[in-house]
Amino acid sequence: MPINRRRSTLLAAPLVAAAALASTLVAAPGAGAAGPGAGAAAPGAGTAAPAPASSLDWTACAPDVTKDPRLRCAEVAVPLDYDRPRGEQITLTISRLRSERPEARRGVLLMIPGGPGGSSLDGPVKRGAKLPQSVRDAYDVVGFAPRGLTHSTPVSCELPTASLTPVALRPWPAADGSIERNVAFGRSLADSCARNGDTVLRSISTRTEARDIDRIRKALGERKLSAWGVSYGTYAGAVYAQLFPYRTDRWVLDSSGDPDPERVGRGWLANYSRGVEDAFPDFAHWAAQPGEFRLAETPEEVRPLFLKLAAQLDREPIPWKNATPAELNGDVLRTTLLDGLYAKDRFPRIAQLMLAAQGEAELPAAAPLPVDALQSTTAVSAATLCNDVAWPRSLSRYQRDVAADRERYPLTAGMPVNVMTCAFWDAPRQRPVRVTDEGPSNVLMIQNLRDPSTPHAGGLRMRRAFGDRARLVTVDAVGHGSYVNTGNACGDRMVTDYLVNGERPAHDTFC
Repeated sequence: MPINRRRSTLLAAPLVAAAALASTLVAAPGAGAAGPGAGAAAPGAGTAAPAPASSLDWTACAPDVTKDPRLRCAEVAVPLDYDRPRGEQITLTISRLRSERPEARRGVLLMIPGGPGGSSLDGPVKRGAKLPQSVRDAYDVVGFAPRGLTHSTPVSCELPTASLTPVALRPWPAADGSIERNVAFGRSLADSCARNGDTVLRSISTRTEARDIDRIRKALGERKLSAWGVSYGTYAGAVYAQLFPYRTDRWVLDSSGDPDPERVGRGWLANYSRGVEDAFPDFAHWAAQPGEFRLAETPEEVRPLFLKLAAQLDREPIPWKNATPAELNGDVLRTTLLDGLYAKDRFPRIAQLMLAAQGEAELPAAAPLPVDALQSTTAVSAATLCNDVAWPRSLSRYQRDVAADRERYPLTAGMPVNVMTCAFWDAPRQRPVRVTDEGPSNVLMIQNLRDPSTPHAGGLRMRRAFGDRARLVTVDAVGHGSYVNTGNACGDRMVTDYLVNGERPAHDTFC
């Protein structure tokens, strides 16, 4: 029987803490779905694929996942250690929203969550609600909680509550550029995980997640999977496509990072320096428009204003009732900028804090922290980042990198290249997976041009790694997550056409 170590916890949207810890071309020739194992090969458009027999016990999902009765959940047993596949088993919880027209069904669309440390368990009814009807008809949409998260077999590093905020988890240097407090925090987090994490924590990696996904495929009785991976989910999806290339059907990677196997998580965090610079002009333009949140007369004035206010708050924080931390300081403002650039509808939050820093607005009410869920999210995020690849150990190197990054990218103040807990973590037990051009040509990438977390430059590196296996759709938009997220009809149509009809652009495309 699988081990079930689940606790009664509240499931929150875990991407905030996960992104905090992670933070996560020449046109190629060829036809849209050419080559063996290409997306159009199985089964073709118009050919219904009946749901295969499955031994899974589908029941109502936990109330903290969803109250929508259409979404059903089941448990899948997977090996704790794939080197001992018949040994100790742990549990993954998966969810499924069946095709709304069974006669049009062509297979399963797996939502691979971001983070690392994110869950897509509620994804089929939450984000999946944005999917076009033709996609919801063509697929059973499936989500899952990766190993270590709440609802699957969970892990925890038992961190103090003050350590679980997005501000604390991102390694912001001191106002003078010192990294001493970051070194102390990184050591403390690594020690807590080593002391309180169990064998599940040591088993977590992207390679393991790919193997867990293949167990989900088998449990569903599917010969192949289609997938929609977002953010970190693009890397997990790319690793799956590398390890199990001919078990992939139509493979969509949305908002990719650099897959360099020598960097991965460290590179994803470093991407914030470039990504925030790419996205900030959109916010500056918005903040110079007449209205409630206008910050300046012209877009060019917004950047120096932000830098001035962040430095001012470093020196003189403003008390913030019931918030964690209990003040608006420079790092809180910088963290709000990073999170606020993820979508245009978050821009007012950045502006509100900037106005409050000038005494022109009240601080908003602080939201409570979902502490229990954040414990597992933070542990999974740290374990993935640190178990995937070894990080540099030289503290003087981090200090030099921070100084250079602060000079080049002042909006992020050196945080993206700073020391993290992985510098104090035991060496990884597995080699990272290198993404290559070996395999079927059935990958469709979509990437916003101005993304604070996974900048376009990182997407181009993923595109080059895949070679002729992939096509890239670049979307002229700001934000993180592109498909059915930015309102770009051209990009949305290209992904939908591929998922439903197998029609992929013959060349890389700009929308």
